[in-house]
Amino acid sequence: MGEQSNPMTEQAIVEQVDDARVAGRSLAIHGGKTKAFYGNPVQADAQLDCSPHRGVIAYEPTELAITVRAGTPLAEVEALLVEQGQAFPFEPPHFGARATIGGMVAAGLSGPRRPYAASVRDAVLGVRMLNGKGEVLAFGGRVMKNVAGYDLSRLMVGSLGVLGVLLEVSIKVMPEPPGRITLVQEQAQAGALALMQRWAGQALPITATAWLDGRLHVRAAGSEEALSETRRILGGTAMPPGEADAFWSAVREQQLDGLAGEEPLWRISVPPATAAEAIPGVALIEWGGALRWL
Repeated sequence: MGEQSNPMTEQAIVEQVDDARVAGRSLAIHGGKTKAFYGNPVQADAQLDCSPHRGVIAYEPTELAITVRAGTPLAEVEALLVEQGQAFPFEPPHFGARATIGGMVAAGLSGPRRPYAASVRDAVLGVRMLNGKGEVLAFGGRVMKNVAGYDLSRLMVGSLGVLGVLLEVSIKVMPEPPGRITLVQEQAQAGALALMQRWAGQALPITATAWLDGRLHVRAAGSEEALSETRRILGGTAMPPGEADAFWSAVREQQLDGLAGEEPLWRISVPPATAAEAIPGVALIEWGGALRWL
C-alpha cells in the first residue's frame, strides 16, 4: 500500500522547533493528548501539535510491518490492519478517540497481550525523529530484514518526548489468529496466581489473563482444535464473544469498575510468582501475575 497525502509537512515541524530553539522557548510535544495524564506535569512555553502530521507511508502485509507518520490516529491504523487480518502484537491502550501512533510509542504502554506476544519496544523496527537542534535523524529500518546498526529507535519507546519529536515509526505487526475464546472460573487470588504459574510452563495459546472480584479470566487464540484442547486443560465457562471483547477492551483501557474512583491507581510490576499476601488490596492482576493494580 502506498503513501497517503500529508496535510502537515515534516518541514513545518522542523521550522517550529528551529524557531523555538532560536527564541529559547520550550515546547510541549503532543498528538491527541489522550495520555497527557501519564508522567510528570509538563511546563512549556508553547505547544507543538503533531496530530496533523499523519498518513500511512508504507504497508505491505506480506512483510508484517507498517510505517506511518506519528500523528496518524491509532484507531485508523488498527482498522487498516484488521482489513488485512493483522494487528499490533502488544494491544495498545487508546484512552480516547484521538490517540495517535506517536503517543502510543512515546508512552510505551502495552495491553493484555504484552507478556504473550511483544511489548511496544519489541515491535518497533525504526523511527525518524527530530532532535532539539532541528536535525532529522533516522534509526532502524522499515522491515525486519533491513534493520541494522545500533537499536536506538527503541529508546524512543516510553521516552515521553524528552529525546525528540517522533516523525515516522515502523512497527512489526502479526496475523490475527483464526479463533479465540475467553474462559472464566471462580478463584481466590492465591489460587488464581498458582494456576497462572502452572499454565506459564505449558505450551498453551494463552493471549491474556486477568483476575478480579474473585474470578479468573483467561483468553486463548488459535485453531479450533487448539482451542478445544486448551478449554479442556484450563476448564472454566466460556464467555459470549461480544461480552469477552468488551471485557478485554475495558481491561486495556482501564475502565473496569475496580479501577474507577478518585483514589490514586498504582500499576505495579512484580515477578509473576510474587505471593498474593505480598501486596494486599490488589484490585486487578494481569500478565500471568506480573502486573498488579492497586
